[in-house]
Amino acid sequence: MIQTGDSITGTSYYYKSASNYRRYIIKGYFDETDNRIVWWDDQLIEDKTKRSNLSPHSKGGTSKADFNCPGPGVMMLDGEMYADESQKRPRGDVHLSKTEIVLFKDEWDYVIENYTVGANDRTIIDSVSSIATKPVGLTQLHETIAEEEQKPDSFAVLNDEKPNQRDSIKQEIISVAVPHQKSAIATNITPPTIEQKFVNREKFFTKEILITGDSIELDFYDNGEIDGDSISLFLNGKLIFEHIRLTDKAYVVKLSVNELQQSNELTMVAENLGTIPPNTSYMVALVGDKRYDAQLASTENSSAMIKLSKASGHEP
Repeated sequence: MIQTGDSITGTSYYYKSASNYRRYIIKGYFDETDNRIVWWDDQLIEDKTKRSNLSPHSKGGTSKADFNCPGPGVMMLDGEMYADESQKRPRGDVHLSKTEIVLFKDEWDYVIENYTVGANDRTIIDSVSSIATKPVGLTQLHETIAEEEQKPDSFAVLNDEKPNQRDSIKQEIISVAVPHQKSAIATNITPPTIEQKFVNREKFFTKEILITGDSIELDFYDNGEIDGDSISLFLNGKLIFEHIRLTDKAYVVKLSVNELQQSNELTMVAENLGTIPPNTSYMVALVGDKRYDAQLASTENSSAMIKLSKASGHEP
C-alpha cells in the first residue's frame, strides 16, 4: 500500500504460488471519522490462476483497518471486511502483517524501498501508477522466475563454478521481461527539486508580522503528532534553509533586520508530508518584546507564506 496525500494506492495479490495468482490495483483513503484506512480491489490487472486452484474472487469487498506497530519491526493492519458500501455489516476479519519476504516483484518495489527518502513524491507515485495499470511482461517475469526456482538441478554446475551467476541470470530475466517498466521508471522517478516545488506550488498568505529592532527569531515546531514532517524556507524567492525536520523542539531561525527589505515574503515549502498529511508547522516569531504565532500548512499543491514588513519609518 502506498500513501499519497490522503489517498491509498498499490496492488494486492491472491495466490497459491508465484505462477498461480490474481493481481488487483487497490484504491483507498483515510477515514477522518475514525482515523482508519479503507481500501478495496479496484481493477483486476492480471489473472494467472490455474483452473480451480484459486476460488473466484468477487470484486466489491471493502476493508477497513487500524494501522499499529505493537513492537520493534512489527507493522500490522487489523480490522474488518465489508460487503456493503455503508461499511456497517462486517463480512469477516482482516489481519495483515508486514513481512520482509517478497514473493512478487512489481512496479511499487522502488517506491516502497525509497519512500522516506523522496519516493513519496506525487510525481513519482503517479508515474508508477500509470505503469501499474498497463503491465507489460510482468506475467512472463513471474512465470520465468517461478519456473527456474522449480529447477534447482539446472543451476547445479553454475552454482559450483560461479556462485553469483544465478542472481545475475535472474537480473537478466527481469531486464528482458520488463523493459517498458524499467525505462519508464528510470525516466520518471526523479523527484522535483525543492526549488521546483517552490515555483510550481501555489502560495497562500497566512499572516503579516511587523518587524523592528536588529534581528528577529523564528521558531518552528511540528503542529500536532510528530510524524516526520520536514520543510524548506524561502525568503523573497531564495532558498535559505532546507531539510528542517519538525519536532516538539524548536528549530530556531534568526534573521538580521538590516538585511531584510521593507516588505519580505517567507515561504514554507513541504519537503514531504510525513505520515499524517498535510505538512503542518507551528511558528513562533519573537520581535523585540513581542511574540507572534502562526499555524502553517503545506501540501503537494500549496505552500504557506507569511509577510515580514518593517514598521513605518524603519529603513535598512
